[in-house]
Amino acid sequence: MTHIETVEIRQVDLQPKVRRTDAIQSFVVQETVLVTIRCSDGSEGTGYTYTIGTGGSSIVALLHDHLAPQLIGRNPAEYEAIWRHLFYHTHATAVGAITSLALAAIDTALWDRNTRVAGLPLWIAAGGAKPRVRTYTTEGGWLHLSESELVEQTLQAQESGFRGAKLKVGRPHLSEDVRRLVAVREAVGEGFELMVDANQGFTLSEALRRAHAFEPLHLGWLEEPLPAENIAAHRQLSAATAVPVAVGESIYHPAQFAEYMKADACSIVQADVARVGGITPWLKIAHFAEAMNIAICPHFLMELHVSLCAAVPNSEWVEYIPQIDTLTGSRVKIEQGYAVAPDAPGLGIDWDWAAIRASQHVHKSIGMPAGRVAAGGR
Repeated sequence: MTHIETVEIRQVDLQPKVRRTDAIQSFVVQETVLVTIRCSDGSEGTGYTYTIGTGGSSIVALLHDHLAPQLIGRNPAEYEAIWRHLFYHTHATAVGAITSLALAAIDTALWDRNTRVAGLPLWIAAGGAKPRVRTYTTEGGWLHLSESELVEQTLQAQESGFRGAKLKVGRPHLSEDVRRLVAVREAVGEGFELMVDANQGFTLSEALRRAHAFEPLHLGWLEEPLPAENIAAHRQLSAATAVPVAVGESIYHPAQFAEYMKADACSIVQADVARVGGITPWLKIAHFAEAMNIAICPHFLMELHVSLCAAVPNSEWVEYIPQIDTLTGSRVKIEQGYAVAPDAPGLGIDWDWAAIRASQHVHKSIGMPAGRVAAGGR
């Protein structure tokens, strides 16, 4: 039986391509943690996870000290068994961001290896619902931008073929948000989708005020209006506004998504494949949402989400926000405002190992026999 022989862990820190600010924070650096598994039959797979400024070293430590050793000798095809074993092995720290992010690096590596061995692209192996998905851009719309810059960048996105754009809200006064959004809506017209993101910055009373003021703008959704742990407040907001409420980037387990959906506390779920623990739990969330007649529009990580959105029937949008371009030889393919799922076997990410080696500041190995050189010198 094929088994996992070695696990390699790397960390590469990436600077944002533009200045990114929202209602509560700035995106300072993407701490990118990569995991490569190598197996007794010569096969391998690479997965990854990320943070936006803190916690990368904690993920590396959890992987190296506790999770990676559990993989040695396991059959890599046993997605479910491995994920559940690792989840319970770290039960004292789950459900939590660091544990879920670490699990995701392993789970995506397993899916990469197994779909490569099967000769299937991820989107086919995970369901094959559709080959392309509408795309909106978030690489603009940041809260620090002036009204004129906001309009100019959104018009550029429209001219570039995107079907929509997301704008940050949460300026000190409601009137500022409304003025900025009205200016953009008048510039792009009614046929271009606009979404807004509050990044958990509002109280319930303020979220109700702003949602009511946003209704004439016919927004695609109001994202993370409230702290993610407050399901009751999201339910009250959802019942009181015609603006669809979107949640998910700050939720870390399928059961938490289920509670939101059962409570009618959202209209759209935005499960982030890294933050929920990988592809295995992401698919559970997407299928539960489908059963509840709710759309899934995932957060960030477009290089993975393009394939996952293509795999399931209830996905509506892929978020375009490039970040790992300097580490890959491939790019997400956009055609007429649609992200096209890659046809290559595996995750569809062509890692540039020379660039990774040049940029990594952490490189650890588990299980590698003494004197053995990793395949390709990686």
